[in-house]
Amino acid sequence: MTDRGSRHPDPLPDLRLQSVVELAQDMAGALTPLEAVRAAAARATEALGATMAAVSVWDRESGRLRVLVNHGDLAPGEEELPEDESYPVADFPEIVTYLEERWTTGRLPRAWLQSAENVEPHAGHTHPTAGAYCRERAAALRRRGRACCVVAPIVLHGQAWGELYLARAVGMPEFTEADADYATLLAAQVSAGLAQTERLADLRKLAFSDPLTGLANRRAVDARLESALEAHNRDNTVVSLVVCDVNGLKRVNDQLGHEMGDRLLERFAHQLSLAAAKLPGSLAARLGGDEFCLLVEGQKADEVVAVAEELCARALALSEGEGVACGVASTGDSIGPVTTPDRLFRLADAAQYRAKAARAAHPVVAGRSHGPGFAPDPTVLLADAADPHHRADGRRGTNGRAGSGDRRRFRGAAHSADPGQLLAAVLSALDQAAAARAVHPADTLGKLVVVAEASARLLDAVGWWISYVPPGSHLMRTAQHAVYRMTSGPSSSRAETQRAQIEAPDAVFDLRHYPLTRRAVRGGAFALRAGAAGNDPAEEAMLVVSGYRGMVAAGGQNPAGGWLVELFADDATLPLGQAACAMRALVAVALSGAASPPAV
Repeated sequence: MTDRGSRHPDPLPDLRLQSVVELAQDMAGALTPLEAVRAAAARATEALGATMAAVSVWDRESGRLRVLVNHGDLAPGEEELPEDESYPVADFPEIVTYLEERWTTGRLPRAWLQSAENVEPHAGHTHPTAGAYCRERAAALRRRGRACCVVAPIVLHGQAWGELYLARAVGMPEFTEADADYATLLAAQVSAGLAQTERLADLRKLAFSDPLTGLANRRAVDARLESALEAHNRDNTVVSLVVCDVNGLKRVNDQLGHEMGDRLLERFAHQLSLAAAKLPGSLAARLGGDEFCLLVEGQKADEVVAVAEELCARALALSEGEGVACGVASTGDSIGPVTTPDRLFRLADAAQYRAKAARAAHPVVAGRSHGPGFAPDPTVLLADAADPHHRADGRRGTNGRAGSGDRRRFRGAAHSADPGQLLAAVLSALDQAAAARAVHPADTLGKLVVVAEASARLLDAVGWWISYVPPGSHLMRTAQHAVYRMTSGPSSSRAETQRAQIEAPDAVFDLRHYPLTRRAVRGGAFALRAGAAGNDPAEEAMLVVSGYRGMVAAGGQNPAGGWLVELFADDATLPLGQAACAMRALVAVALSGAASPPAV
C-alpha cells in the first residue's frame, strides 16, 4: 500500500482556504451554468493536485449521470465538453444513497475515495451494488491510466444535483482522507456557486421579459435593435419592426374585468409568438400595456408584411377582442436612412397610428404609398414631422437625442435591501430615463449613473463610484461619483476623511493588484464588509481609508471597455451582501446595446 501521509503531505490549511475563496470568485464571474462548472473543474484540479476533474449532473428524466465537463489530462475518448457521455445513476452509490444519508444523519454526504488497486467499498456506503460498483470504477481507473479518484456529491437546494470527480495519474500519491474532506468542502462551494448562477439567470429573465405574457420586454427590444441596426449599417442586413396595438382592451377591462383583459393580452401574445416562429431571427415582445412588437432581422420586407397580414387576421378571430392596429417599418422599403432605433420605432409607430385611425384590418407599411397622389409616402412624412431632430441624411441632431428634459430620479417611499425590489426599482428608473430621453441609448456612463443613483437611494448607501477601464488595459480610473453623507474613518482628521470621500481620486488603479475588482470588471460582483475574515488586504485598505464600513461592486464589459459600479456603506446602510447578484444583473442591463466611453 502507498504510504499516503509521507508521500503526499496535505497542503497548508491557509492555502486550501485560499483555493476555496478562489473557486468562489471564479464561479461568481461565470454568467452561465456551463461557465460555472468549467471554472469549478479547473480550480478543483489545481486545488487538490489532481490530473483531471469532471463535473456531472443527475438527469432525473433519463435516470443517468451526464458529464458536463472534463478538465485536465484526458484519456482517449474523453472530451472537454462531451455531447453524450452519461452513465446509469443506479451505478453510483454516492448519489443513490444521498437522500437516505441526509435523512438519517442530517449531514451532507462525504466524498468517496477510490483506488485502482483497492476494490473494497467505502465503509460509509452500504448500498447492495457498492462492491460491484467499486470494482468497475477501479477497472475504469486502470483502463484510463489513473491511480485513484475522489468523488464528492454536489447538493443543490437540499437535493442531490450531481458529483465532482477528481483523479490522479499512475505514479502519483493516492488521495487521503483529508483530501476527501477537502473535496467535500469544494463540492459544497460548487453548489453555492451554481445557486448564485441560477439566481442571476432568474434576475436576467426578470430584467428582459414581460411577467404577464412571458414575451421579451421593451428593454430586450432596445438591446436587440441596437445590434441589429449595427449589422444593417455594416452589411445592409434588413431590419424590420412590426408594432401592434390591441384594439378594444379598455372596453374588455371596463365591462368584463381586468382578468379577462389579461387573458386577451395573453392570447394575442401567443399569436405573436406563432408569427415570430415563421420568421427566423425575430423577437416577439410586449412593449407595455396593449402594445406589442415583432423585431425581425435578416428577412425580406415582403415576408415580414405577409406574416403581419396573417397576424392581423388571427387577432380579429380572438373572442372579446377587436383585432389589432398594425404598423410595419422595414429597412427593405423606401423609408430613407435608418441609423438609430428611434427612427425605425417612429416609422413603425406612425404606420400603426395610421392603421388605428383608419380602423384598418390590414397592416400599414411605411414606405409603401397607398395611392398615386402620395409622394413621398405619408407615413414617412408623419414620422419625420414628429421628430424635429431628424435630418435628411438620417443622422440625429448635435446631442443625439430626440428631445430634452430633466432626468427623472427614483424616489422610493422606503429603503429596501430586497433583491427583487431593488431590481424592479432600478429597472423602472432606467425606463423612466429612457422615456424622458434623459440618457442617450449609447451613453453607457449615463445609464450606469441611473443604476448607481437608484440603487444607492434604495439601499440608503453613503455614496457611489463608477470606474472605467479602456479596452485591453489593466488600468482603471474613476469616471463619476457621488457622496450623500459623510462618515468617520481612520484618517488623521475628519476633514481629511471628508476630502477623501468628496474628491474623485486622480490616481489610476492597477487592476493586477486588486483581484476582486479585476474579476468584477470582467462581469462579476462581490460584497465586502470591513473587518470580516478573509478580506483581501488591498481591497479592504481602499475601503477603510475613506471611513466606509462596507461595499458592493458589480461590473462588466461592452465594446467601449470595462466598467465597475461601487456602492459604499456606513453603519446606517442596509446590508449590501444580498444585493450583489441583483447589482450584477442591473449593470449587465445598462451595458447592453450601443456603447460609448466616458468623456475625457
